[in-house]
Amino acid sequence: MSNKLQSIKQRYGIIGRAEALDRALSTAVRVANTDLSVLITGESGVGKEIFSRIIHDNSARKHNNFIAINCGAIPEGTINSELFGHEKGAFTGASGERKGYFETYNGGTIFLDEVGEMPLDTQTFLLRVLETGEFIRVGSSKVLQTDVRIIAATNVELSEKIKSGKFREDLYYRLNTVPIGLPPLRKRREDIYMLFRKFAIDFAEKYRTTPIQLDENARQLLENYVWPGNIRELKNVAEQISVLSEDRMLGAESLIQLLPNITQRNLPMIPETNGSQGNSFQEREILYKLLFDMKGDLNDLKSLVFELIRNNDLHVPDLKSIKSLQLSANRTTSTTKNKGDQNLEELLQHNSVKKEDSSEKANQYKPIIIDNSGQQRYDEMEVVEENLSLEENTRELIKKALKKHSGRRKEAAQDLGISERTLYRKIKEYDLE
Repeated sequence: MSNKLQSIKQRYGIIGRAEALDRALSTAVRVANTDLSVLITGESGVGKEIFSRIIHDNSARKHNNFIAINCGAIPEGTINSELFGHEKGAFTGASGERKGYFETYNGGTIFLDEVGEMPLDTQTFLLRVLETGEFIRVGSSKVLQTDVRIIAATNVELSEKIKSGKFREDLYYRLNTVPIGLPPLRKRREDIYMLFRKFAIDFAEKYRTTPIQLDENARQLLENYVWPGNIRELKNVAEQISVLSEDRMLGAESLIQLLPNITQRNLPMIPETNGSQGNSFQEREILYKLLFDMKGDLNDLKSLVFELIRNNDLHVPDLKSIKSLQLSANRTTSTTKNKGDQNLEELLQHNSVKKEDSSEKANQYKPIIIDNSGQQRYDEMEVVEENLSLEENTRELIKKALKKHSGRRKEAAQDLGISERTLYRKIKEYDLE
């Protein structure tokens, strides 16, 4: 089957080695020799029409006609006439009878693109064609027969359309006999640069120019873009920069100048410092991992403090009294706030005097480890500002991963969640050899 899939890719110009793409292509080839209805789902621009051609060209109907119809592009008042035909005088402007697509392409294949936009009454007529092969022209009472293969496609969730009453559930199950889901381009990142090179070379051959190329950083930007327009958008981008760029080898900065939106990500945004526009997607992943590790360390520290308080019978001040004073202070003016602070100090001093007077209660307050009676109860603390440098944190995290795995780079890269090639590049960049 792999050789057959490869030949089909070459025949139809399909570029890619993603597993989801191969699985969809394999399903299309297997169902081609049957007359089962097929529903192709996927976002706009993923190549649904190409898959309908593959199914038709590999079926017993390949010598008969094929037509692709965009249901969303036909006005609601004329779609029944377009699909099923009409009789003379059936409506205003019907000066003669007309054959519809189901009659004209009898024995062939009809591809109904954007089937979710089809009006409800047309859905009823289509359901009858799928169930019995019968249809009636607009303005006629004569039942006609047709033998067509229906392949439908949609870029919306038909289940949501069914819930809102805009699509018939019985028609959905008729169309969805064999479902084929095409993956969006953002889930085929290993195929993005190959597709880009194909489009760039095709453009260069057509206009007799040198194909555009990207360096490693520009390639990473291209592969990590979200691509809402999928393959159609990628082709437009390849042609656009082939025209606008004077250099045939583009770096990250040049690519950003030509395509400012190329830096958009699905991840939360991090404020960029000067010169950090070329930071790779992998570097941000390292930073997110570091932040999550810091959060885990903070939770461990909280648990340790609570454990020390519980095991050493430590006294914790009455927070309710302090909070009540703070709340009352917030409702007054600044003068009242100062008075509230004074009351808080008096309350704490009063509690301290009570502790000294009562030896029985004083024995309850034990030190955690060491009792330095000659020193003040609380030592002064030095506040150390946390290093927030992305480069330094990345360097330290890579060093920890290499130390953890005894210098084994492959395992360190897996632990960091980045590719081994990216780890090699960072080791060289940060001189961690």
